[in-house]
Amino acid sequence: MPPPASKRAESVVPFLAMEVMERAFALERAGARVIHLEIGEPEAAPPAAAQAAAARSLRDEPARYTDSRGLVELREAIAAERATRSGVTLDPERVLVTAGTSPAILLAFTYLLDPGDEVVLGTPHYACYPNLIRAVGGVPVLVPTEARDGYRLDPERVRARLTPRTRAILVASPANPTGAVQARADLEALHGLGLPLVSDEIYDGLVYDGARVTSPLELGDDAFVLDGFSKRYAMTGFRLGHLIAPASAARTLRSLAQNLFISVASFVQRAGIAALSEGAATVAELRRTYAARRGVLMRGLQELGFEVPVTPRGAFYVFADARRFDLDSRRLASDLLERAHVAVTPGVDFGEAGEGWLRFSCTASDADLAEALERLRNALH
Repeated sequence: MPPPASKRAESVVPFLAMEVMERAFALERAGARVIHLEIGEPEAAPPAAAQAAAARSLRDEPARYTDSRGLVELREAIAAERATRSGVTLDPERVLVTAGTSPAILLAFTYLLDPGDEVVLGTPHYACYPNLIRAVGGVPVLVPTEARDGYRLDPERVRARLTPRTRAILVASPANPTGAVQARADLEALHGLGLPLVSDEIYDGLVYDGARVTSPLELGDDAFVLDGFSKRYAMTGFRLGHLIAPASAARTLRSLAQNLFISVASFVQRAGIAALSEGAATVAELRRTYAARRGVLMRGLQELGFEVPVTPRGAFYVFADARRFDLDSRRLASDLLERAHVAVTPGVDFGEAGEGWLRFSCTASDADLAEALERLRNALH
């Protein structure tokens, strides 16, 4: 008889955006043409310099292990780019390169949490946050955020949920799925609660309408910052991210990385160095493109009868209220995929606070967005 799964393993529920995508792949293998609005997958190409650097590394360098923290040249480049973006002078010894941002989150929570310890976070939230907290034995504590105030993570609401077991406060700015950018004053108040902030900044750089992202790195040296190349540089398949941690955590995090991951592929790290040095034009073009597509998608969805109460100020999603069509977001997303061949993410993936909503990605091409809206029109009406 096969052994049963552990309670911790069973606490990790499916990632519905991936489930939708995998069903869409099955439909495509059967001959359907699916338009993908369900995942944060830029349709643009990565910077040409990054692709060339990866190819050059594979051709000219032995593909060997690197320092578990990442190539020193990459860590220095990340520190330099951070100084440009946030005005923070950063010791490269505080940077740990990871295979995407999810391992960085896992390392941070493994460092911070013992079984039963709590992490406070706002909801609606990125689907994987609670799962990654539970995976290391922690307990996610959700604080509702409201569309009417731009999905602000209210420091007083957070304060009310703190207990002696609280070990960290998780913030995401810009946030997935809402596109919310947290105000500096609120981050200062959250930092003032005396707990480390774990800050997901994977969408920083993709902001609109004059928004500016404040990093907790600007407020003190006790933050854990998660970042990477997937979104800003359209490098999802490279699986390259990093964790910036307090200096006091560096030795333990290094040991964790050595044991859990050994190191990130060397040719991928070379691509990251090239992206940081020569990818600014790619980031600027993505930001311009997504700002335009955000408006097209919002107007199109509103014309179809969806409510979009908040204009996202960052990231590349539109989070839309779909309750006039179906209160069950998973059922509605499945129906739209099967009948219209348009893949979207059910809002319940982002917590119960998102039930009845759908998340649409702005990353598809202009032509695909137009066709997707027409297909949705036919399916819904």
